[in-house]
Amino acid sequence: MIERPVPVMRLAAALALGAAVSLGLARFSYALLLPAMRADLGWNYTLAGTLNTLNAAGYLLGALAMPRVMARWGAAAAGVGGCVASALLLAGHGLTLDNGVLMALRLATGASSAATFVAGGVLAARLAGQPGARPGLVLGVYYGGTGLGIVACALGLPPLLARAVPHAWQGGWWLLAALALLVTPWMAQGARRVPAAALAASGPAAGFQARPLPFGLAGYFMFGVGYIGYMTFIVTLLREQGLSSATITAFYALLGVGVVASSWIWAGLLQRARGGGALAVLNGLLAVAAALPVISPHPVLAFVSGGLFGAVFLSVVASTTALVRHNLPPAAWAKGISAFTIVFAVGQIVGPVAVGWLSDGGGGLQLGLGVSAAALALGALLASRQRPCLPDPS
Repeated sequence: MIERPVPVMRLAAALALGAAVSLGLARFSYALLLPAMRADLGWNYTLAGTLNTLNAAGYLLGALAMPRVMARWGAAAAGVGGCVASALLLAGHGLTLDNGVLMALRLATGASSAATFVAGGVLAARLAGQPGARPGLVLGVYYGGTGLGIVACALGLPPLLARAVPHAWQGGWWLLAALALLVTPWMAQGARRVPAAALAASGPAAGFQARPLPFGLAGYFMFGVGYIGYMTFIVTLLREQGLSSATITAFYALLGVGVVASSWIWAGLLQRARGGGALAVLNGLLAVAAALPVISPHPVLAFVSGGLFGAVFLSVVASTTALVRHNLPPAAWAKGISAFTIVFAVGQIVGPVAVGWLSDGGGGLQLGLGVSAAALALGALLASRQRPCLPDPS
């Protein structure tokens, strides 16, 4: 029996659930859980940042392995396997109070997240090449799925964290695991139905060299350094500035809604910008968003910061996939996406522990997040120097 074709945007939405798990639930939930874990377990900022650095290190290991994994089992199987592994590992976070075990779990969760996110990016890139597809919108919908996970965290975690029970944060990890398992079947169904011809080029035969895209890679590295400091510590900073729990919940939900909306906001830019222009513009806007809470603790500025940051930061990731599609032959897309994922992961390794160390050194979180904003501004300058490598087919 021949299956009927599924509309491209419906498949993109299914793939977006993988992004919701790999980033929304498995990574960005940590910002909401961190204040409770830090108070309960007696962490300083450096240790708090180290856990996210380890998560980024695991992500790097997973990204390095993905070309071989996808060559052997295919992108769909790799993405689904990563979702299942992430769910099990998230549940494990709620079963221990030991810092060493938590570190190991963050490391492993980073690797499983990379499996889902890189594979999903490859599938989305192939899907964007289908006849009649709007490539910028397809990629935006996929990466914007992260916002669904962020909104779920913003709405689901605070009631669990507010319970007057020992180690209330453990229940938060179990909720995340349950949500990941719940959406995995829908993601799997979509991944399986991406047209086979679109997956044919995802094997290891194509090579990739950084030489054609040096400033794009450098700008993306600085994005990794800068954005993760904000996403790790912004909730903790807002709590220290005296914002209420309800305000912070609304702030984080707004950030997640911004991520979802970014699919439509930046689709045209991603389609038009063949060089590093999109990456430069988006990094510059993120620098502004990250600087606002440092300049003033006013709640209005916090909401502007969260809405702007959410509406931009995952589109930076989408912009690099678009950059690969515009500037490399299809046979090199898988390795190109993996290369950008690797430099992104290296930046994320540097970011959290650097912000934590600077904050512990006497400057507070304002100094640490100020450095994050500066890193994003530098990333904008670097990306602006990236020129197209292939002629415009139009």
